[in-house]
Amino acid sequence: MIQRPQHIAYPSAPVLSTARLVLRMPRFDDFAHRLAFYASDRSVWEGGPFTPDQAWRIFASEVGQWPLMGFGPFSVDLDGTYVGEVGIYQPQGYPEPELGWFVVDGAEGKGIASEAAQAVMVWARGAFGWDHIDNYIDPGNARSIALGLRLGGVIVDAPGVDPTDVVIRHDLRAAA
Repeated sequence: MIQRPQHIAYPSAPVLSTARLVLRMPRFDDFAHRLAFYASDRSVWEGGPFTPDQAWRIFASEVGQWPLMGFGPFSVDLDGTYVGEVGIYQPQGYPEPELGWFVVDGAEGKGIASEAAQAVMVWARGAFGWDHIDNYIDPGNARSIALGLRLGGVIVDAPGVDPTDVVIRHDLRAAA
């Protein structure tokens, strides 16, 4: 059973900014990008592809974490254009909050997920005082594993969502 974090919940996402990016509360029109991702073979590492109905339920439940739990996904904009999502996720069955990311096709390899993830880690440390946050990554998702390690995470022997997950732990005390 998920435990409600012992902190004040945010009714919506705060706005975070980096040198190039704005991280903001997801909007309804962002769903079109998630739908395209979930319909594609790129979603295989997330358990996809998914039908539009399934994709909507995933998107809506993730966005709904903001008022319920005080964290959730940030939509990521570059020059006013949506390029992906980076945030903290903890649906039922997750052992702890997870740092996760996805970028739209064409935005990969540009450092967007890395830059946004660093901003989210600093925010999580300041907002919640957490010492660490994990990634739960399918062992076949080499690009996400490489990104988790580039962000300074280390592979640890800890439970993930699936028994085969690679769990990468980030020390948030170093991110602040």
